[in-house]
Amino acid sequence: MSTETHAVEVTLQIVCDDESNTTFPAVAEFGRWVNAAVGKAARSIPPHASVTIRLVDEEECCALNGRFRGQPSATNVLAFPASLPPLPDGVLTETELGDIVVCVAVAIRESREQGKSFVAHVAHLVVHGSLHLLGFDHMDAVEADAMEALESSIMQNLGFPDPYLDEPALQDAES
Repeated sequence: MSTETHAVEVTLQIVCDDESNTTFPAVAEFGRWVNAAVGKAARSIPPHASVTIRLVDEEECCALNGRFRGQPSATNVLAFPASLPPLPDGVLTETELGDIVVCVAVAIRESREQGKSFVAHVAHLVVHGSLHLLGFDHMDAVEADAMEALESSIMQNLGFPDPYLDEPALQDAES
């Protein structure tokens, strides 16, 4: 576990209709989830890092998933790590780690199907996306097991139940 204190700034963009009367957590909660993932991941990040989280509808999610992954269907989370060239110390005061896109309609549907609270499920999706921004992946069984164990630990540290207990595999997408 990293002993450094991380203060990743989170920008929250809500660009979906509230057809389901869903109440979204405050931006501070999203920041808490991202920072928990960063702190537990033990990866070196630049000071003053930032992440943008975008809550979207199915139409935008389909467009993004189709454009960047060749799969024009809605998924629960997309992660787009920033790819900045190495810069000399002191050139930037803030470094964008990347963007996390959460499809609200899919998250609502999955939380109901899995018998979870919407907030717990979105927190998990944000933690999962944050780990992708930090270079974690699940392309093979070993990577998947390690990433799931880390997610479970982070979620429990945040006060949420283990997202993988009695749950089907997390549908996920990242670029």
